[in-house]
Order: sequence, then structure tokens, then C-alpha cells
Amino acid sequence: MHVYRTASRARQRGLSFIGVIFIGLIAVAAFAIGGQSIPIFLEYQAIQKAAAKAAKEGSTVPDVRSIFDKAAAIDDISSIQGKDLEVTKRGDKVVVSFKYSREIALAGPAYLVYRFEESTK
Repeated sequence: MHVYRTASRARQRGLSFIGVIFIGLIAVAAFAIGGQSIPIFLEYQAIQKAAAKAAKEGSTVPDVRSIFDKAAAIDDISSIQGKDLEVTKRGDKVVVSFKYSREIALAGPAYLVYRFEESTK
């Protein structure tokens, strides 16, 4: 009978308590970082949209910056302003470029840094 018990324990599979705790900590960290990252990517998409609108509608550098600032006020963009845009012309097209970074504090001196760089086409 004792041999039967040992054999059944050897066939058992699953996670130990330490394994469950470890996976739980990883899941909590992933949700915490993801929860802070999603607004950053949503803002990046809003910046792309505002830059494309400014490039399409503006003809001069002050025009483009003004249009971007108005769109930024509507979409609650705080990472970049119209003065941070690089506005150039390629042929008869206005090209708007931007570059910025955002940080997420993880723990102590550790940060997760997102660097964004884009130009309209």
C-alpha cells in the first residue's frame, strides 16, 4: 500500500505554492506596467493624428504649429507642443517631424523609457 501512495504522488502535476506566488507576481507586474503604458501609446497615436492634420492643413511653419497646438488641446496631449515640431517642405508637401520620450518609474532607480520618433509622409 505504501508503494501505491508514492507512485500516485510521482504522477501528480501542478504548481507548488512558490510557483503560484511567482506567477502571480509576474502577472501583477505585467498588468501594472501595461496599465501605465496604454495611455502613453494612446497619446502617441493622438500626436501622430495631430501632426498629420497639421501637415495637411498648414502651409507655413507658424500655421502648422498653431494647428497642432489646437489639436493637442482637444486631444489632451501633454508630452509635446507645437514648438517642439520640426517642420520642413519636401517639394510641395509640408513634412512634420517630432521626437520625444516618456518614462515610467518602476522601482527605485529603474525606469522604463519609451522613445518616439516619427515624421508625416
